[in-house]
Amino acid sequence: MRYARQSKILDLISAHEIDTQEKLAESLRKSGFHVTQATISRDIRELQLVKSLTPSGRYKYTVGGTNQPVTDRFVKIFRETIQSVACSGNLIVIKTLAGCANAAAETIDSLNFPNILGSIAGDNTLLLIVNDPANVPALVLRFNEMIQ
Repeated sequence: MRYARQSKILDLISAHEIDTQEKLAESLRKSGFHVTQATISRDIRELQLVKSLTPSGRYKYTVGGTNQPVTDRFVKIFRETIQSVACSGNLIVIKTLAGCANAAAETIDSLNFPNILGSIAGDNTLLLIVNDPANVPALVLRFNEMIQ
C-alpha cells in the first residue's frame, strides 16, 4: 500500500499545485487513500519532496532533495514495485503491484529511454510502445537489470 500511495503522491504533485500537507492528504483521500498527517509527513520525507516556486509565483511540492538523485529514487520505486516484464513484437508489458503502474511509467519517462514512443499505465499494468521490434530485447534486458 505504501508504494501505491507514494506513486499516487508523485502523480498528484506532478499534475497539481499542491502546497500543503493538508491539500495532499485531501487529494489522496479523494483518490481512495485513507491517510494521517503522520503518514503524509513520512511520505514527503521518504520521497524527498521539496517546495519549489512555480511559474505562477506559488510554491508547490516537487521531487527534489540532495541526498539521493531523482533518478535513484525513481529506480528504487521501480525496483520495488515491478512484478514482471514481457514483450511481443514492438510492445513491452510491465506488471506492477496494485496502484504502481503510474510510478513505473514515471520512472521510464524520467529516465528518457531511447526508442520508446509512448506508454499507457493502468492500475497494475504498463504498456510501452517501442519504435522497432529490434529495440525491444535491449529495453527488456535493461528493465530486468533495474529490478534485480
